[in-house]
Amino acid sequence: MGGNYVRLSHYPHNEHIVRLADEMGILVWEENPVYWTIQWSNKETYTNAENQLQEMIVRDKNRAAVIIWSMANETPVSEIRTTFLGNLIKTARKMDPTRLISAALEQSSDIHNPDIKHIDDPLAELVDILSFNQYIGWYIGTPEICKTTQWKISQNKPVVISEFGAGAKQGFHKDKTTRWTEEYQEYLYVETLAMLQKIDQLSGMSPWILVDYRSPRRPLPNIQDDYNRKGLISEDGKKKKAFWVLKNFYDHWE
Repeated sequence: MGGNYVRLSHYPHNEHIVRLADEMGILVWEENPVYWTIQWSNKETYTNAENQLQEMIVRDKNRAAVIIWSMANETPVSEIRTTFLGNLIKTARKMDPTRLISAALEQSSDIHNPDIKHIDDPLAELVDILSFNQYIGWYIGTPEICKTTQWKISQNKPVVISEFGAGAKQGFHKDKTTRWTEEYQEYLYVETLAMLQKIDQLSGMSPWILVDYRSPRRPLPNIQDDYNRKGLISEDGKKKKAFWVLKNFYDHWE
């Protein structure tokens, strides 16, 4: 595809993939499995999270490919959550002061204009890279609203889009307004990439996701069939139309 970076989410992956990234010269975001809502006030939960973070860093801190330690994914804002993640950040920096720290942060809409998005997550002050997951045109509206959506990011830090995309079943073709078709996914990628390029601090992105994968939370018959269909490649290795949109973007992005 022409990319040079991969996000390993939402947990530490087998060490073979990090070794392979070293060999191939691919930059790696590694992530601790703190996801959505957990027991922020439970000391055993924190100990578990910190232990997994420590094991990840000890195993991979000497891998040249690793550039980012991620603390969490899509965790709703609260004071106790920010304290929890802030302590994890302190642990990571103590163990490895050389790598950048990030997390998939929360974002919000402007109270006066819902087309304007902000990052007002307090964790933004503690990380080195501002990252967030966005699904404009899939979970929110349809792809044409990408034209009017914009981010006004006040923090002076680089931005890496940690997730974006839409579901499509490989081989399902209709017009670009029909959900789950390759044409809809292709259309969303075209509009999303144009939208994201308007972010001044944009430094990178991670499409969700490269390959369709098994997921018991995706039961839609004859479409999902227990697969997450947001991949750019089907589970049997066939490239969808959106794959070529992103490849063309990477080939010409400066």
